[in-house]
Amino acid sequence: MLYDLNIPYSTSTSEAALASTLTLAFTLGYHTVALNHIYTTVPSTKVDSPFAQLPSFDGKAIPNILHRATIHFSDAATQHIHLANLIKIFDIIAVRPTSDEAFSKACLSLDVSIISLDLTQHHPFYFRIKPCMMAVNRGVRFEIAYAQALQADARGRALFISNATQLIRATRGRGIMLASEARSALMLRAPADAVNLLSVWGLGSEKGMEGLGSVPRSVVVNEAMKRTGFRGVVDIVQVADKGPDEVQPAAAAAKQESKQKRKGDKEAGNADKKNKKMKVVSREAPK
Repeated sequence: MLYDLNIPYSTSTSEAALASTLTLAFTLGYHTVALNHIYTTVPSTKVDSPFAQLPSFDGKAIPNILHRATIHFSDAATQHIHLANLIKIFDIIAVRPTSDEAFSKACLSLDVSIISLDLTQHHPFYFRIKPCMMAVNRGVRFEIAYAQALQADARGRALFISNATQLIRATRGRGIMLASEARSALMLRAPADAVNLLSVWGLGSEKGMEGLGSVPRSVVVNEAMKRTGFRGVVDIVQVADKGPDEVQPAAAAAKQESKQKRKGDKEAGNADKKNKKMKVVSREAPK
């Protein structure tokens, strides 16, 4: 199963453009996509869902749709970014740090699943091995969105290649998630094309396929567990009822056990009656 967890969406996105992007994504082989709503500043305590006006797409073959929020932040003093309010609306939370302090905080301590970066920009920090590997080891994934390079100018493409190469080197290719960030259907690429594109910049084909499959799947599963579990204990949503093939043998076993119990009680009662009828006769020793 293939994933594209970054399809930009806002309230101004037209229904026709969204339908065109989703149907093409399904045709290319993506089974699950995430509509990504971007916050250019840290949202307030009260957040309204931007997905209230999504069309129904009746009759159209589209992938499974998840909801994602990407938050731009530069102040490392931001402690919680009101994640408790955001997880009620969004299935996936990502951050886009824009300063050295914010990047370090996102790698080392922030409770998010994805670090998303605009690789066409010059960043005021380096992709150092230690913080990047600490982020990977605690389950954070770095996102590389290939459509950024497709819609950038010559300088932006050069920066994208440089930043992507440094990020792949800093993470040793681990924890890299590929996504499109396609603002239109024309920016989408087939999975094989995206993997081949990243292989030119140092990400092997095997790691590239993981970046479209197992890596984003782990993000979806971990985010779902955060919402359905507490401190590692998963909630039991529903206990499955026994089918007729299971109920009948269980009833027969219970009936047999009850029958054996009654038989044992009857035998014990007969033994007691027999003991009462027996008389103890004492015999004198012969003279």
